Amino acid sequence: MACEEVLHSRPLFLTIYTVVIIGIVFSSLYVFSAIRYPSTNPSSWSLSNEDVHLTEQTLNGSRLATGHAVPSVPPEARNVRTRPILDVPPRNKAMPPFEAFRLTKELIKKRVKDNIIIVTFGNYAFMDFILTWVQQLNDLEVSNYLVGAMDTKLLEALYWKGIPVFDMGSHMSIEDVGWGSPTFHKMGREKVILINLILPLGYELLMCDTDMVWLKNPLPYLARYPGADVLTSSDQVVPTVVDDSLEIWQEVGAAYNIGIFHWRPTESAKILAKEWKELLLADDKIWDQNGFNDLVHRQLGPSVDEDSGLVYAYDGNLKLGILPSSIFCSGHTYFVQAMYQQLRLEPYAVHTTFQYAGTEGKRHRLREAMLFRDPPEYYNPSGGFLSFKPSIPKSLLLSGNHTIQSHFTLVNYQIKQIRTALAIASLLNRTLVVPPLWCRVDRLWFPHPGVLEGSMTRQPFLCPLDHVFEVNVMLKQLPEEEFGPGIDIREYSLLDNPSLPSEVKNSWLDVQLCKEGAQDCFASNNTTIGGVLKFPRHSNEETYMKVFSSFKDVKVIQFSSMQDAFTGFSDKEREDKFRNRVKRYVGIWCCVFDHTPGHIYYDMYWDEKPEWKPLPPQTSADDHPPW
Repeated sequence: MACEEVLHSRPLFLTIYTVVIIGIVFSSLYVFSAIRYPSTNPSSWSLSNEDVHLTEQTLNGSRLATGHAVPSVPPEARNVRTRPILDVPPRNKAMPPFEAFRLTKELIKKRVKDNIIIVTFGNYAFMDFILTWVQQLNDLEVSNYLVGAMDTKLLEALYWKGIPVFDMGSHMSIEDVGWGSPTFHKMGREKVILINLILPLGYELLMCDTDMVWLKNPLPYLARYPGADVLTSSDQVVPTVVDDSLEIWQEVGAAYNIGIFHWRPTESAKILAKEWKELLLADDKIWDQNGFNDLVHRQLGPSVDEDSGLVYAYDGNLKLGILPSSIFCSGHTYFVQAMYQQLRLEPYAVHTTFQYAGTEGKRHRLREAMLFRDPPEYYNPSGGFLSFKPSIPKSLLLSGNHTIQSHFTLVNYQIKQIRTALAIASLLNRTLVVPPLWCRVDRLWFPHPGVLEGSMTRQPFLCPLDHVFEVNVMLKQLPEEEFGPGIDIREYSLLDNPSLPSEVKNSWLDVQLCKEGAQDCFASNNTTIGGVLKFPRHSNEETYMKVFSSFKDVKVIQFSSMQDAFTGFSDKEREDKFRNRVKRYVGIWCCVFDHTPGHIYYDMYWDEKPEWKPLPPQTSADDHPPW
């Protein structure tokens, strides 16, 4: 009918109809081709336990965060790219020789934009951090970056993913070097050498550590301060400003943090970089960050002007600015204080400092905030997931003063539930989704009154898992003959992560604990309307195996509670090994005033010790974990 109308219409209308129909056809072809052939998009990268040359799996680039449980991510950081940034090499061509990856002016020129180059570097142990760093920049439409490879394995891996990489010639181990180790300090010197190589070429340099993530394009912000020679982040935890201006330099008492800093190729900046390099090369015991701080504090003041927030530093000629820690966030201002949320600001970056579990702790924090890019198999492990809804009385959270005693009462209540969940996860061979953890006081490395005076830490607050648990130990492969079967864990936000595949979301069993003998409360694999399984409290190992063997193919089993959910393993040897394992999962709280040592050990089995109290070790002989 419509076609007949077109045929009998005037030529003008015939033309219009034809154009519209052709447009619809081409639009459809475009949409279907985008669905069928998405592989040119960087979000199709893979991270895999296998050789990176051999895998081509899709990662979901979107990351969302809602509520206080997960710090919110600015919309700009969640944009899905519509065009590729990377140049993935064809697989039928050989990789160029390593000499082709030397850092040269020509290489930088290919990537630079508005005379700025963004650089990070690392070894193969930080491959997943680097891919996360790159992916975030890609999602922000920022392409003027380079990655320095400190070993040839990383160089090859990044090349085959199309990531712009250069060889630092470091010949470093592919293992995690660990904070404070001699190799760690060597990495710091490599950073200073890089700065000294790039600045004389005339380019601005935004230098970043790999354990930070970009949430918003920082280049427009940096451009607001064209007079700055150096702009640096800091460990400041008390805000000196409540907007997005630079910190008030007179009020900054914390160290300047060189995990994020921007250099302009001015004469003053080059002089500072040169002396910094000479200082570090002359004494391998100096930490690169301490050396930087010592130099720039050699002279600090006066202000450059009344408005910019810049200060004359170092030799009296260098113009320095301190990036606001509310939006160029540390691990404290982002994960603990959520300062940017309280000030209604959009963060540009988060650096995973102020944490207590090494590289694994950094990774876990980013995962909790849904900012880390994991491979598809991370979201769909064999055996499926076990989760539960934590039960916390209001009084434990809100009643009385926030003291060490009230903090431990709250945390111990949660530890006991997590201990039970670990046992059930071990029994059912499932990966435990550890619930969010509430704390009433902060954790630091030194004595403090509960929260830092002047900070914006709210009480109580959702604390990162590493505040209480030794995340690095939980993820470590412990000998099974001594510690029993391993128990995999995931972050509390995993089931809300957009990367969770639909086959997991759609395979779910809710388990409602009930009192045995009550109506419909008996050990059975029959579910009620709505797919809920009623399951008796105080069930033993035999009951669990009998009932849940019917649900081994269900991806997510979520318990309504862990209160009195399990009576323990029937086999004493297995029970002993489990205890031996999980006793090591909890760490310390730090620290009380006027006592040495000032830390207090958490105890996974605190409830079995009637006289247990949250006190620091009274003697040096008592200063050991409770296992």
